[in-house]
Amino acid sequence: MSEPSVSEPPVSDLSTSIRTVHWIGTGLSTGRSGLELLLEHGARVVLWGRTAAKAEQCLAARGLAGRAGARGFDTAALAAALAPGDVLVSMLPAAHHPELLRLALAHGAHFACSSYVSPELAELAATAERTVVLAEAGLDPGIDHLMAHRLVELGRAAAGEAVTTADFTSYCGGLPAELNEFRYRFSWAPLGVLNALRSPARYLRDWQQRTAPRPWEAATEYPVAGEPFEVYPNRDSLPFAEQYGFPPHWRKRTFVRGTLRPAGWRAAWSEVFATVESGDDGRIASLAGELAERHPMRETDRDRVVLAVALDLSWADGAWSGSCLLDLRGDERESAMALLVSLPLAYGITRILDGALAPGLHRAAEGAREAEQWLDFLAARGITTELRTTESTTQGALL
Repeated sequence: MSEPSVSEPPVSDLSTSIRTVHWIGTGLSTGRSGLELLLEHGARVVLWGRTAAKAEQCLAARGLAGRAGARGFDTAALAAALAPGDVLVSMLPAAHHPELLRLALAHGAHFACSSYVSPELAELAATAERTVVLAEAGLDPGIDHLMAHRLVELGRAAAGEAVTTADFTSYCGGLPAELNEFRYRFSWAPLGVLNALRSPARYLRDWQQRTAPRPWEAATEYPVAGEPFEVYPNRDSLPFAEQYGFPPHWRKRTFVRGTLRPAGWRAAWSEVFATVESGDDGRIASLAGELAERHPMRETDRDRVVLAVALDLSWADGAWSGSCLLDLRGDERESAMALLVSLPLAYGITRILDGALAPGLHRAAEGAREAEQWLDFLAARGITTELRTTESTTQGALL
C-alpha cells in the first residue's frame, strides 16, 4: 500500500455521533481501566493486535471479552476501517507513530498516544486542520506533567514576582512490588530498556547544563518518603521548564527529569552496563533476550509505580517547597503500569470525543487549570497524589 498523503477531507459536526476508537497494541500498558472508560463513555472500541486471536486473548484477559471488537493489525485494513471523527490510538513503539498519524490525517481521524512528542510528530501535527493530536498523556510522560503544572502554579502564587531560585526534580519508575536480586522485572521489551540507557541525558544541576553520555553514571541516591532509591536523568530535561510555565524571573539551579530505581540497582546491573557501554548491537540484543528469560514479570508478580515530583523555591525574604507523590501497587485485576498509562490516556481520548480539544497538538495538560481537571478525574478513580507544601519567611516562621 502506498503511503497516504498528509491531507484531510472535510468533516461534518460529529459531536453527537458514535465514533470508533481504534486501539492498536495489546502490550502490558493496554489496561482494562482505560478500555473500560472508553466503553462506558459510549464509544465503539476495536482492539488491533498482531492477530485477531491475540486481540481476543487480550480482551479476555482483561475481562472485556465480547465488549469490544478484535482485529488483526494490517495497515490496509485499518485504513479501510477509519472514518472521519474516529480516534486512532497507537500503543506501538514510538517509531510507528508518524506513519499512523499520517493515516489518521488522511482519513479525518484523530490520533492519540502516550509517548513523547518527537520532532516528526510535531511537524505532522502542525498540518492538522481538523485532527486532534494527543501525546504525552500516560504516566511518564503524562501524570508527571500534571503534577509539575500543579506545583508551578502553587509556587508562582507563593513567590509572586520575587527573583527566585528554583530547584525542580521529577523521577518515575516501574519496579517489582517484591524486590528480586536484580532489582527489576521486565514488563516491556528488554531491548527497549537497554537502548534507553544508550541515549545521552541533558539536564541542569548546580546552575550548570550537563550531559550524561551514559545516564547511569549520573545516578545518585534519592530518598522518597524515607525509602531509599537511586535516580538518574534521562532524555533532554531542559525544554520542559518552558512547557511547565516556569516564569522568566525564576533562576533554575536544578532541573532534572529522570528514572527511579530501587536502592542497589546500580550494583545489580553492573554487568548490564558493561555490555551497553560496548555499543555492540548484537551483544546488546543477545543480552536483552537473556534478561527477558531470567527476569520476566510473571502472572503472579505484582508491580509498583513510584512517581515523585518536587519544586523548591527561595527568594530574598522567603522560601517555598512543594512535592507530589504517587505510589501505587498493582493487583490481581490490573498492573499498576497498565492502569497508570491507559486510564489517563483514555481520559484524554474522551475529551477528544467530547470536542473539548481543538485541532492540533496537545499534551496531557497545557496549564494548571487543565491539569487539575485531569487530577480530579484520576482521584475520582482512586488514583490519588499526595501533595505537601511548606512556606517560610526569613524569620523561619512556618505559614
